[in-house]
Amino acid sequence: MPDSGDVQVVKGQNPGDSQVRVYAVAPRENAAPGEIVDGFLEAMTSDDPGFATARKYLTEQAAESWKPEQSITVLTTAPDREPSDRNSDPDDQDRIYPLSGRKIATVDARHAYQPVSPAAYVQSIRVVQQTAADGKSKEWRIDSLPSGLVLGEADFLRNYRSVNKYYFASGEDRVVADPVYIRQRQDPVTRMDPVTQTVKALLEGPTNWLKSAVDSQFPSGTELKAGVTSLTTDDQSTLKVPLNAKANQAGGEACRRMAAQLLFTLGDLTSVRVEQVELLKSTGDPLCRLGKGQAAEFAADHGTVPKENPYFVDAHGKLMKLEVGGEETDEPAEVPGPFGRGTTPLQSVAVDRGETRAAGVGTNGRDLFVSSITTEQDPLPAVLSSKAARPADRLSAPSWDGRGDLWVADRNPAEPHLWMVPDGSGDPVEVRTPWLTDDTRVEALRVSADGVRIALLVTQGERTTLQIGRVERQTTGAEPTVSVVDLQPAAPRMESVTAVSWAGPSRLVVVGKEAGGVQQIRYLQTDGSTSASAVLPGLNGVTSVAAPNGDGAPVVADSGNDGIVRLAPGTNWQPVVKTGGSPVYPG
Repeated sequence: MPDSGDVQVVKGQNPGDSQVRVYAVAPRENAAPGEIVDGFLEAMTSDDPGFATARKYLTEQAAESWKPEQSITVLTTAPDREPSDRNSDPDDQDRIYPLSGRKIATVDARHAYQPVSPAAYVQSIRVVQQTAADGKSKEWRIDSLPSGLVLGEADFLRNYRSVNKYYFASGEDRVVADPVYIRQRQDPVTRMDPVTQTVKALLEGPTNWLKSAVDSQFPSGTELKAGVTSLTTDDQSTLKVPLNAKANQAGGEACRRMAAQLLFTLGDLTSVRVEQVELLKSTGDPLCRLGKGQAAEFAADHGTVPKENPYFVDAHGKLMKLEVGGEETDEPAEVPGPFGRGTTPLQSVAVDRGETRAAGVGTNGRDLFVSSITTEQDPLPAVLSSKAARPADRLSAPSWDGRGDLWVADRNPAEPHLWMVPDGSGDPVEVRTPWLTDDTRVEALRVSADGVRIALLVTQGERTTLQIGRVERQTTGAEPTVSVVDLQPAAPRMESVTAVSWAGPSRLVVVGKEAGGVQQIRYLQTDGSTSASAVLPGLNGVTSVAAPNGDGAPVVADSGNDGIVRLAPGTNWQPVVKTGGSPVYPG
């Protein structure tokens, strides 16, 4: 405890309990201008239908022009309201109240969360005097204010929750998660419950960042039937979704895919159990029906084995497989083939999602090999090699996408490249990376199961950041063209990031440090927002991490002196093997 120094005000951090409700209170008669501003800021955090009470703090013109649904500005804490100019004349008819804070994100009209590096937020609210309802007295009301909602992070997380919408990867039968934020309870503007909000968000189409790489099967202009604000399942767990006339002419296969998008999207809502979806025409007649089992063929990871197993490279460069389940861990076993025998010693590895092949980078970092891990075979020649002089500047650890394509970065300072090997055996394709400059380097990469998004650890100067890139493919020409474009920060509040792994359709496990902090392991969404179960138990010296797609298997990490360790759900970290590195799950 400090025993000297000045006393300072410390703002407590509200944990944002989703069970807490804020009820807006209307302005009292003859309220002071500062009280009007404080009351309005508090009313913005409520579930008041139509924000009707919040609008009572505004002038008639401001109440009509204010659009709280257009955007949300998220600050680290609730905005600070500064005093108005003390030198102003007390008889003045208006007062300016500065608002300040640390801005960390915005949410746009399509519900997309967009993080930013924490920066100063400075806005103002103007309060003016107007004639009261009795026509005689004066009352203070707000006539100029920031656009949309301005919320502290705790209030934002109390009122909003992340859900995944699903669209099809362009030209493919594989769905892609598109995370957005909806209200936890009834939306104040639309009066829709969370299920209906989620369906509405899906029908509105993908977020701006993802829309160029995915397709929606819903015909353009498809909306919920007018007046629908609540959707509930029947006793067969079937959700009937009435649509407008735009969907009436959808064919059988298109309707199946529309229903699949809905089933995957609603699968993230724990508040409702949907086993099948029935789409209805504007007339109320059935359009089509689809069950969960039928939709599974469109899953991004449908080629993945039912039970994922972690792998690692032992102290001798051999690829080992772990059978990890429950409280016990079987002894690691060598995989068949040259990777398991040690005839092709490895420093890093990636196992394909069917667990039949592996790609490994040799111990000097120069060569990338691919081999079966289910049958014995002789070593094969390298599919790709780096010309960098230093081992640390050569190939990164590889990664497989759900299509069966293999990805790796060549960190050669003279010729930095991102490579994609079609099916792990074709001719390497140089990936177009307009953002990869002479002072930029890709340290590591992990591709999503859907093959549309890629997590990159990018070093620029002394800082390594986590970026999410969009994968765009064109196959119209003689050779396929693959690009990674439009990088978005996924952990802007972290000063440096050491390792990353996919942990589901739109969730990542990230190892890094915040400014002035210690190393931590936490879950983040791909849009950069904090997951509900964010921070994992502490672990020192983590150099790599691997997480499963589902929730049943443990997170596995390389903790340096402690070797390979595991974190099963509801437990703490436990040792698995003393020596080894490069832990991975399929992908």
